[in-house]
Amino acid sequence: MTLVIMAAGMGSRFGGLKQIEPVGPNGEFIIDYSIHDALLAGFTKVVFIIKEENYDIFRATIGKRIEGKVEVEYVFQDNQNVPGDKLIPKDRVKPLGTGHALYSAIPAIHEPFGVISADDFYGREPFFLLYDSLKKKETSVIGYAIGNTLTENGSVKRGVCFVKNGEVERILESKVERVDGKIMGEPLNGEPAYEMNEDQPVSMLMYGIQDSILPFLEEDMKKFIQKNQADLSTCEYLLPDVLNDYTKSKNIKMKLLPTKAVWKGVTYASDLEELKSYIKGLIDKGEYPNNIYIR
Repeated sequence: MTLVIMAAGMGSRFGGLKQIEPVGPNGEFIIDYSIHDALLAGFTKVVFIIKEENYDIFRATIGKRIEGKVEVEYVFQDNQNVPGDKLIPKDRVKPLGTGHALYSAIPAIHEPFGVISADDFYGREPFFLLYDSLKKKETSVIGYAIGNTLTENGSVKRGVCFVKNGEVERILESKVERVDGKIMGEPLNGEPAYEMNEDQPVSMLMYGIQDSILPFLEEDMKKFIQKNQADLSTCEYLLPDVLNDYTKSKNIKMKLLPTKAVWKGVTYASDLEELKSYIKGLIDKGEYPNNIYIR
């Protein structure tokens, strides 16, 4: 079972390459805790999606810690790696989006896989939920309560899940923040803003996907590039949109996997100390060893 980790983002709001910002007592990164929990759950391979210019520092830090413990493969998210002959403007720095990140990883995926972000601390339970769901041949989304994922330091982006009978009918990428005590979502696609309850399930980019999506992804990415030729400097090809279209076109059920785990992230630099304190608390409780890697 493969775990695909998206780590090509620049962390613009955080102010740097937050994937290699230490959060643990021995210099552990967020991604180290995710891999630790994924291996406990049963995953046997890790695919890192990174920018080629970050390969040396990424492998020298994160890669060297795990390459002897699990099969590892690296793929590069390159804006010029798109289907067809339409080139993305050279002055575009921001990646094309999470859907394009997964498209970049197609050559390295040969089995059902989980997808996570390198930026997020997910907690242990979701990795076990994801692994069990993949074994059942399901397509699934880990669902966190929106109220437990917000920061006091500014707005965030969330994949808001609209659910019926335990199945996700739609994931709507939205800008979310508290406004006058209310949780408000502003869809990135221009739809009207809406209010949410504290327990509204949201995706934190943690999915279980069957490898049958890969041929669809290749064709869908091609259609996206053709459709957005006039907007290739700013458009984004997002994984939630891909999953929405894939499950509807193939009549596939996308199961919501609710979790009570606590999600933590570092959207802003001021979030970092809170995350460090939280991880220290877990170590003090014995939920993680002081050093998660055996030397």
